[in-house]
Amino acid sequence: MLRWLPALLIVGGVIFDLTTPVEFTASPLFAAAPMVAAALLPLRTTLAAGAAACVAAVGLAAYHGVLAESAQLAEIATVATVSLLAVLITQIARRGDRRLRFARSIATVAQSAVLPHPPARLSGLTVAARYVAAQLDAQIGGDLYAVQDTPYGVRVIVGDVRGKGMAAVAVVAVVVGAFREAAEHEPDLAALAARLERALEREAQARPGDLEEAESFVTAVLVELPLDAATAGDQIRVVNRGHPSPLVLHPNGRVTRVDPSQAALPLGMTGLAHWPDVIDTADFPAGGILLLYTDGVTEARDGAGRFYDPEARLIGLLFPGPDAMLDSLLADIARHTDGANADDMALLAITRR
Repeated sequence: MLRWLPALLIVGGVIFDLTTPVEFTASPLFAAAPMVAAALLPLRTTLAAGAAACVAAVGLAAYHGVLAESAQLAEIATVATVSLLAVLITQIARRGDRRLRFARSIATVAQSAVLPHPPARLSGLTVAARYVAAQLDAQIGGDLYAVQDTPYGVRVIVGDVRGKGMAAVAVVAVVVGAFREAAEHEPDLAALAARLERALEREAQARPGDLEEAESFVTAVLVELPLDAATAGDQIRVVNRGHPSPLVLHPNGRVTRVDPSQAALPLGMTGLAHWPDVIDTADFPAGGILLLYTDGVTEARDGAGRFYDPEARLIGLLFPGPDAMLDSLLADIARHTDGANADDMALLAITRR
């Protein structure tokens, strides 16, 4: 229907002109046709609509014998000018569309490089991840996740960088890169967290004039899933640095929250206080789902201002796998917020098969 709208305007203008007294003019309809085409249709169609509108205006003026009158010439000039402007607008809009597509492709490549999607199968585990940006068409922000298969087991990080924009993305790159390197060599999660601290300190010292970078900190939760579940007793090890607590969805529908036994500051804030990290343990039975997420989930609010509670919403629900669980959770969050997310969300779900 939209494709035919410029033609309908021109035909309607011709009918209006032929069925009304000569002092009435259809030039507004003729001028509208190329503008509508510029907004909705390709350049070729806009050119055709502009040419058809000009021909119709000239032809009707000649038919009525008023082609030489100044008022009629002014109306024809108006239609011609609007047609030329419509062609120009189409060119500008198409150039902007090309730039936007190029920017989106760069953002997609950047996300793949900085925040690659984890493998779906890893050392007896099934892994699923989702990243939902609050800003429309954004591809990457300050939330992060990474999964690494190491000699000590599968190690995971989910975090949230303070701030927005490219400064936050730069910190994401630092944290994810440091995690992948340190996870292979550090013997426990406390030493791994210390390595991440040092990486953030180096980043702040490398940019002393950048206040945003110097004050960056990262809430994060580190999880280690031992390779040998039999000797580990179906347990996971957790270090939480000021991040929302992970959830364990048991095969019977029960949900437990893995709260830290001792509160700790986020990564990058050792200048305020420092104490040894505490490594907590939690049950993670075969067939259960481990859910990690950023505060964009818990801070999602409905129209009445009520925050979303993933623990309460997941109790009693059973899922065939982590992908189905994340899809269901995100759909429920969208219903809760009516699709209006105020913050980015990164979610990671793992099942021990």
